Amino acid sequence: MQTLHTIYVIIAELFIAELTFPFITVVIAQLFGKEKLVSRYFPEREFDFACIIPAYQNAAVARRLVESLLKQTHRRFTVYLVADDCPDLDLGIYDERFVLLRPESPLRLKVKSILYATGHFLREHEYVVVFEANNFAHPGFLEEINKYANSSYPCIQGQRKIKTPDTAAAALDSLSEHYRNYTERYVPHLLGGSSVISGSGMATETAMFMAYLNSPEIEKGLATGGNMLQEDKILQNFLVRQNKRIAYARHAIVFDEKEKPAETANNQRSRWLSTYFQNLPNATRLIGLGLARASFNQIYFGFVTFAMPMFMLIGMGVVLVLLGISISPHGSEAVVAAIGIFIFNIFWCLKLDHAPVPVWKAVRGVPRFAWQQIAGFFKTNKPEENIRLSGLKKFVPTDEVLEK
Repeated sequence: MQTLHTIYVIIAELFIAELTFPFITVVIAQLFGKEKLVSRYFPEREFDFACIIPAYQNAAVARRLVESLLKQTHRRFTVYLVADDCPDLDLGIYDERFVLLRPESPLRLKVKSILYATGHFLREHEYVVVFEANNFAHPGFLEEINKYANSSYPCIQGQRKIKTPDTAAAALDSLSEHYRNYTERYVPHLLGGSSVISGSGMATETAMFMAYLNSPEIEKGLATGGNMLQEDKILQNFLVRQNKRIAYARHAIVFDEKEKPAETANNQRSRWLSTYFQNLPNATRLIGLGLARASFNQIYFGFVTFAMPMFMLIGMGVVLVLLGISISPHGSEAVVAAIGIFIFNIFWCLKLDHAPVPVWKAVRGVPRFAWQQIAGFFKTNKPEENIRLSGLKKFVPTDEVLEK
């Protein structure tokens, strides 16, 4: 019994540390965090951006994104839309800043589409920005990214938002996005660490981006037909291993507009969970590398990416509380207190990140959402599903939908 008590106390302490870690970092950021945005150029330099939009069998969805990019207040950029397996696509957009690329044979991989775009650059761009076909960029997106480029950040992540969280599912996704934007991106940025990449709306120095595309992880994925970690995770690990900082441009907003059926959304969450476990060895290695090099950036980023998803952390915490009632009552009480702090921090971050009213109203649906996450965790997906660019395969919107 004493041995069991000791094991429980050790596990409980680890869970308490993980449950309270986000709250502690938010408090420190509130007290000491600073936005380190200092331009070294006068007047401010205007960088040249290559905006890549990979689209597999659904390139028509990208019309709104292309139009939003062509309305940017920043002027130096070119948009490259890779219409993979869309031979007859014509968006009717004729602008010298827009290039429509149609690969001769299907690529079927996001990273292949990105490589195809880089091989067809009209000129040498200074930064590469990757979007998803269903995104919609704020008019000032590139202008905000340009400010951080002037501060010599090699990679800049914009803020991704759900444009209209007017359904329960969208509001719950938005709740998660607001929390992660604040704890995994804004707080690390304020504390001098690296922000987690969100998969779209990130700008990377071209030389660094090309080195990433030629990295062993990408080459292995191409050789095995895409059975690899998600591209955004590979990119962030590649950068932080070199102790490069990933900035978070909070006012560079890119909206996610795609309407996803419940089944598609659940499959997507299942892939996210699978990716979390795939990435655990990388997070652990970054912590070890940071300790060896005394690098705060690597240690902190390793801990942030090692942290469990919200529903899993709370769920396992509840199980630990129930087990502790008979094994270690005081330990069980401590875990309850840590869960309370974690939940309080979620609401605090929603307030700090100015979450809209629909998100707050969706809080009552969190238990059902958590159950869907658990169900998604046990759902089996084919490996190739993890590399699809969209759940809306071959979806072509009508003019009415695009106008809306």
